Amino acid sequence: MAADNASSVTEFILSGLTDQPGLQLPLFFLFLGFYMVTVVGNLGMITLIGLNSHLHIPMYFFLFNLSFIDLSFSTTVTPKMLTSFVSKKNIISYAGCVTQFFFFCFFVFSESFILSAMAYDRYVAICKPLLYTVTMSPQVCLSLLLGVYGMGIWGAVTHIGNIMFLTFCADNLVNHYMCDIIPFLELACNSSYINLLVVFVVVAVGIGVPITTIFISYGFILSSIFHISSIEGRSKAFSTCSSHIIAVSLFFGSGAFMYLKPPSVLPLDQGKVSSLFYTIVVPMLNPLIYSLRNKDVKLALKKSLDKITFL
Repeated sequence: MAADNASSVTEFILSGLTDQPGLQLPLFFLFLGFYMVTVVGNLGMITLIGLNSHLHIPMYFFLFNLSFIDLSFSTTVTPKMLTSFVSKKNIISYAGCVTQFFFFCFFVFSESFILSAMAYDRYVAICKPLLYTVTMSPQVCLSLLLGVYGMGIWGAVTHIGNIMFLTFCADNLVNHYMCDIIPFLELACNSSYINLLVVFVVVAVGIGVPITTIFISYGFILSSIFHISSIEGRSKAFSTCSSHIIAVSLFFGSGAFMYLKPPSVLPLDQGKVSSLFYTIVVPMLNPLIYSLRNKDVKLALKKSLDKITFL
């Protein structure tokens, strides 16, 4: 979208998830419920980790940031999507659309890399327990976090750069419930194979690098677990990783299904449904997955509730 093209299209209309009138109100309340659970769950996790000193360790430092990313990610997408269910035309300005797309990309890439940082943390905790406090020092954790958000900025800037010189002629109806790269390319008058190739390469880096890190980490973790003689020790080691494995599978599975297939294989209308998983469902489920399957979080929650009851 070059500056001289901005005059041709000053606003976009988001088509939303569906155009069936009978589904608009039920879907509005469904996704409003999802968003409320997402906000309460992630804010609760952030508050719980912040207030409980025994959770101030690397594992929960990354979980704190995952909850922040999920909350911000969902807030970038969901409120505008809810508008499409209750308004005749869900209009978003040119600048607003680009801004939403930038933050969407930033939080998607940040989530990818925070999940890989969490896998590395689990690798050090299980494979090198005696060196854990040294290896995962505050300085190392901060460096990893800066890398996570640095890759988020890289992904967002690269995607924005890819659409900077697209020309939008007369049609301004975005076939999606949010501003995303694939509908942009379908809408543009001058999009080319190069634009689509850039999307594929950038997404492949955003998914490929974290997935490789996660697979290598879990390869070493499984090797260490199989060397543990006691069944109880193996069970404990597996339980510390299970929540993370579920979160990784949900996020990367739905993301890869949406972006790493050619448009001819996955039509955009089906892609909208697929993208619901990582934009709406995953941010809602992550705090539930980590709280219900984590003894430390459940203990911290019980203590906090006991304090509130006492007061």
